[in-house]
Amino acid sequence: MFPEGTDERILLAAGRLIDERVASVVLLGHDDEIVAAARTAGIEPQRLTIIDPTRSDRISEYSSRYRQLRPRASAEVARRLVTKPLFFGGAMVNAGEADAMVAGITTPTARVIEASLMTIGLADGIRTPSSAFMMLVPDAATQTMRPLLFADCALNVDPDATKLADIAIASAHSFERLTGDIARVALLSFSTRGSGRHASVDKVREATAVARQRAPGIAIDGELQADAALVQRIADAKVGDTSDVAGNANVLVFPDLNAGNISYKLIQHIVGATAMCCISL
Repeated sequence: MFPEGTDERILLAAGRLIDERVASVVLLGHDDEIVAAARTAGIEPQRLTIIDPTRSDRISEYSSRYRQLRPRASAEVARRLVTKPLFFGGAMVNAGEADAMVAGITTPTARVIEASLMTIGLADGIRTPSSAFMMLVPDAATQTMRPLLFADCALNVDPDATKLADIAIASAHSFERLTGDIARVALLSFSTRGSGRHASVDKVREATAVARQRAPGIAIDGELQADAALVQRIADAKVGDTSDVAGNANVLVFPDLNAGNISYKLIQHIVGATAMCCISL
């Protein structure tokens, strides 16, 4: 479901999803505006499913759900908010009437996160919203694109150990939902298993312990250097014991926003990886 239904890029993406039968697509916004934009983009409007939040018969239900999450909100405020496409889209996800909301192409990230928190909320046990980038990295050996999830690359500047554990767990769930594969989470550092000493290393080590305790069903390891996380022969040399993650990680959790943001942009532009942002709640 796309709350920015008049944007040409959204319309072209929706047309492709429909053509390739990848997903059922719903566009949110005023009907006449979306129809006009679709014609301009060369998309036949009759192929699209359009919902105008201001005229939906789901407003009362969605505003009630909103007030369950935000009990201090008045009925009037709740009703007014859920008629906005971004909030209506979040309410659709909350009600189980949409699997996902894709937004942010014309809306600031902070606004998307705010609306998502207010209408969908955080997963049980998670207190820290975070961002992640699904990186599709060229793999020369297999001639395919390898999926790696990088977190957090856009939101939490310097998370403490508890927040870093939240990011690791939420990112693992995001990776598994997006790919269908089992997540193997590496919490990264300039140190591998005590090879370096610094407060930032202690933070990563503590976050690993917290994440393992809270989510024993997820393969989590740290602290690991990036090469030990990704390359098996280096992991064998540096880690020195059995690890389900080292040398085979597919979710990389960075110790702070500097490391995460710089890394994803380097990989994107030097290696030619495709970067797709998502929010983990």
